Amino acid sequence: MKLTLVAVGGPSRLLDPPIREFEARAGRYWKLETLDVAPEKASKNRPVTEVRSAEADRIRAVIPDATEVVALTRTGNTWSSRELARYLNRLAVGGAAGATFVLGGAYGLDRQLVRDARLQLSLSPMTLPHELARLVLAEQLYRAGTIIRGEPYHKG
Repeated sequence: MKLTLVAVGGPSRLLDPPIREFEARAGRYWKLETLDVAPEKASKNRPVTEVRSAEADRIRAVIPDATEVVALTRTGNTWSSRELARYLNRLAVGGAAGATFVLGGAYGLDRQLVRDARLQLSLSPMTLPHELARLVLAEQLYRAGTIIRGEPYHKG
């Protein structure tokens, strides 16, 4: 099963090494593709909704067909690591094409993109910088793989 992570903007030099490390680890368990889309230029005279809408168009353009879209939002469902593992295992066993996890940029995700997503997932009720959310998601995808295979990484 293929997992795709679509993120607005790429990682900074500070967080790039740990993000790439956990994406590589997750890649041992899933066919993992990461796609960075360019952030939209914002200005004080431009509504934030326009910025998010332009970013949403870029996101939609790269979402693989037939995958379940999971929008990462502060207000989405909160899952434990085991619940995420169960979700991914259900998709894999059910023969699903995969899942696409969508991370917004500095202004979050477009509301319509969130409504159109199959699921809304929250990594925390706190607002996280998008790069930190990407790191947490990559680590959790890796952890989910270890849980499914019964490997010792997950101790919770």
